Parts: sequence; structure tokens; C-alpha cells
Amino acid sequence: MAAVFKAGTCHKTMQGFGVLETFLQRHDLPVGFIRVVDWRPASNHVAEMTGLVHHSPQFILFREGQPQFEVNNWDITPEALGPVFTQQVPAREGTGTVATDDNVEPYRRLMRAFLAGELNEWAFQDQYVTLFRDDASLRSQREFEALSRLFGDPDAYHGGLHQLGAPGERGDLRGRVQELLNDLG
Repeated sequence: MAAVFKAGTCHKTMQGFGVLETFLQRHDLPVGFIRVVDWRPASNHVAEMTGLVHHSPQFILFREGQPQFEVNNWDITPEALGPVFTQQVPAREGTGTVATDDNVEPYRRLMRAFLAGELNEWAFQDQYVTLFRDDASLRSQREFEALSRLFGDPDAYHGGLHQLGAPGERGDLRGRVQELLNDLG
């Protein structure tokens, strides 16, 4: 058994990934992730190989290279995945976790550079928000909530960085960055 999760950049992806993540903590299943924005040819290859219409997000479960189950968009729910995981995917021995070692290290480096005076507030905001927009949809709920504390949800700012306003409008930016850095360890 193996699976593919095709990830887009919208809230549907974050919601679907969050649901999948809870099942992966209890079941032993290797999952390949395709960031559709960056790797559309890979997504197209999966669609051609399986005959399944491309969606984003999309979860496809395979057995011996053949698709066994597919669910898309807002339909990636506990109700949809539960029976499939129970019937087809082996349970983990003990408690499983989704690996996130050093998953936030790029943010730590960026925050340290800002606190060291290597970036001004505007450059820090620009780099942080751009980084977060690129990977927010694949973050665990815990990571998303922590990282969004500085500038909010990246999908809420569809018009670009100019809508964010001054970096310090929400209070002491240096203090908030130090607090988040401490929380991330």
C-alpha cells in the first residue's frame, strides 16, 4: 500500500491534509506529496497513469501500483477516509507522529536574521510571507497556527503584500518574533 496526495495552495488542501495527517498518525502508509503548483507534470503523469481526473487536493490510495481509492477537494473528510483506512491500511504499532524535524528551520533562520538586524521589518515581512504562502497548505495544523501568528493567514491576502500594511502595525514585531522563535524551539 502507498498513496499520493496532490496539494494545491488553497484552504481545501490544508483541510484535506489535516484530515489525512490524523489517519497517518494511526496507520502505516507511505505517502508521496505532489505540490501541483510546482510539479504539475508529476500530477499530470499520475492522472495519465491512473486514468483519474486531476484534482487538487486529491488523495489516491494504491495497492500494487493500481489505484484502489480516490477522494478529492472538500470530500477529503474523516467520514470518507475512515472506512478505507480501517479496511485497507495497516494500523501502526504504538503511537505514530508525522515527521516534522527541522520542518520550520527556514522560518527560524529568517527570524534569527531579522532579530540580528540583518533584515529590516519590510524585508523580513516580505520574505516570511512569501515563504509561508509557498508552504502553508502543507503544514500541520499546529505549525500553521504558530507560523500564522506573525502576519496571519497567507490565503487571506489575495491582493499581494501591499495589503499587509506596515510590519509593526500589530504591535512590537521584534517581541512577537522572539516569542514565536522561543515557542518553536
